[in-house]
Amino acid sequence: MFRIKKLDIFISKQFGVLFIGTFFICQFVLMMQFLWRYIDELIGKGLSMEILAQFFWYMGLMLVPQAMPLAILLSSLITFGNLGESSELTAIKAAGISLIQSFRSLIVLTVVISGISFYFQNNIGPTANMKIGQLLISMKQKSPEVEIPEGIFYDGIPNSNLYVQRKDVKTGMLYGVMIYRMTGSYEDQAIILADSAMLQATAEKKHLLLHLWSGEWFENMQTDAFGNSAAVPYRRETFTAKKIVLDFDGDFNMADATSLSNDARGKSLKKIFHDIDSLNITYDSIGNAYYKDEKMGMYFTPKINKRDSLAAIKAGMANNFNIDSTYSHLSASKKSQVVNDALAKTQAAVNDLDFKSMITKDGDKIINDHEIEAINKFTVALSCLIFFFIGAPLGAIIRKGGLGIPVIISVLVFIVYYILDNSGYRMARGGMWSVWFGKGLAPAVLTPIAVFVTYKANKDSVVFNIDLYKDVMRKLLGLRIKRHVFGKEVVIEDPNYTNDAMRLGAISNDVGDYSKTQKLVGMPNPINIFFKYHPDHEIKRISEEMEDVINDLSNTRDHYILSELNNYPVVSVKAHTRPFERKWMNIISAVILPLGIFFYFRMLGFRIRLLRDLKTIKQTNDNIIRRISDMQTIK
Repeated sequence: MFRIKKLDIFISKQFGVLFIGTFFICQFVLMMQFLWRYIDELIGKGLSMEILAQFFWYMGLMLVPQAMPLAILLSSLITFGNLGESSELTAIKAAGISLIQSFRSLIVLTVVISGISFYFQNNIGPTANMKIGQLLISMKQKSPEVEIPEGIFYDGIPNSNLYVQRKDVKTGMLYGVMIYRMTGSYEDQAIILADSAMLQATAEKKHLLLHLWSGEWFENMQTDAFGNSAAVPYRRETFTAKKIVLDFDGDFNMADATSLSNDARGKSLKKIFHDIDSLNITYDSIGNAYYKDEKMGMYFTPKINKRDSLAAIKAGMANNFNIDSTYSHLSASKKSQVVNDALAKTQAAVNDLDFKSMITKDGDKIINDHEIEAINKFTVALSCLIFFFIGAPLGAIIRKGGLGIPVIISVLVFIVYYILDNSGYRMARGGMWSVWFGKGLAPAVLTPIAVFVTYKANKDSVVFNIDLYKDVMRKLLGLRIKRHVFGKEVVIEDPNYTNDAMRLGAISNDVGDYSKTQKLVGMPNPINIFFKYHPDHEIKRISEEMEDVINDLSNTRDHYILSELNNYPVVSVKAHTRPFERKWMNIISAVILPLGIFFYFRMLGFRIRLLRDLKTIKQTNDNIIRRISDMQTIK
């Protein structure tokens, strides 16, 4: 039977306080990042405090689901880091409570937070996204002089289309200006060309003042006398400087949200599934209509009588029919006409397919956006659980609280999650990846990490022991360990020099015999290494004998012998025989050819190094034996 324990309440209180604090910190950071993207939409627009308050309110609601996973990651890391740093986690384990049992209250809280995240995304988030989009569109329309783009026609000013080749953002100058004014019908349109211009709003925000320099004005003049005539009066004006007043309401007006109807982020899960069905039906019907059009156009079969159809089939199945020979019998004018007709039909077909593909691609993109948003509502909620099972075990392993190491680790984990999620989103939205794969990439990568870290923390593994990873890298790269033998201040028992000298002599003989029998310089047979390995115990025996002698001689007071002891190499007793200890790993490395080549040449390097080590051992043995002999002679 489940019952709440005091430990659950204690851990939940610590986690809850930290979660509230870290949530507001994460929310603030995300809001600042979002605000920085749209800072140009807010500055210099004369927006009221009410509009700004709406913008920040809806922005905060929209970013709540994104702030929750990061807050859970950071708060769980700090919670268990504090428990580990203050030895409270050790006391919990000493009481017979496992790490997973201490997680259970926070797992319940995390599931609740995940549910809240899903509710926000499905019910509150869509409205906030729609309102934010509507506000941004309205802000862009409030001051069009800031929003005029380069190289395309801008229709944000009523009854005018404005084209600008280049603009200077600092001074507000527009260069290479072309304006189409449409004040009524075709007959009274005007075209204005100017080398430079400047557009400014008037003080009452009801009009725009357009300053033009070095240009021409072309205009059709419609009058009552010529209103119904085909001949329309025409006026041309050249000017050095000119001012035009354009009607424009600069007050803030909420734009129509119709243009945002296809934005999946502004829809609930039920609405998304409904719209996906509608979009599939719509674009399937469009595709079927395109198919019928192409079938009628490219594979049209005229109605002919049975006699003519049989004659056509017979001609088509004839073996002696050759289209090249038929073409060669045509006259030059006929050949040109046939080629031109074929090119025209091909170009028309290509243009038609290009146009139709634009429509179908837009449809695929809209459908992908809806499917992505549907999956995103679940993956963001799921990321709360994943981040908890990463943060809490890491805190238990690292045992560091506060805002130092936990913040660094949280940022690194979140960056990895963001890169994977954003890359998957872009690839899925562009159609390069399937939607489920793109949106499932980040959870699929982080879930095994969460399982691994939780398992290691529950087993009290030293997964973050730096010395362990250094040792692994040293073995992988074949880095040598230098021997350090120091003189002892207090020597309880002096070395047995006579016995040690005899043993060193025997080691030198064994080293010489081993170097002769084992061809360490030659290229060994790869089959014997990877598939038919025979263990080599001789070098291991020699190394153990040498280490025993070194251990005894380390009690000496003679500085020469101590110096010579440091010349002994630390011998690798297995690396020169095969890549791995287990046979199946050797077989796998041999099958994967690049790995097999790498490990084969790595083993050759160890064999050559072992040959040098054996020479060094023999030389050092001789030096120590000679020194022991001199010491005994003096005595």
